[in-house]
Amino acid sequence: MDFSKVDFLSVNEGLCVQCMHIGSFDDEPDTVSAMHQFVKENGYTLDFNDHRWHHEIYLSDPRRCDVQKLKTVIRHPIRIRG
Repeated sequence: MDFSKVDFLSVNEGLCVQCMHIGSFDDEPDTVSAMHQFVKENGYTLDFNDHRWHHEIYLSDPRRCDVQKLKTVIRHPIRIRG
């Protein structure tokens, strides 16, 4: 396999909100909405910029796992609202 296009990087993410989403990727918008509601209700705001992004960590292999058991960590950068 050609891994020449793979990059390894270290990221200092700072303050984030994250959630373990279990289930289909198609259902992720509901999880993201719940995360954003949590952020709003707890005095934070989203903090996306050129260096802080939405990202996902896939813990399950969709080729080998039932779609309803897929596990994905969803992470968004936040900061204290103010």
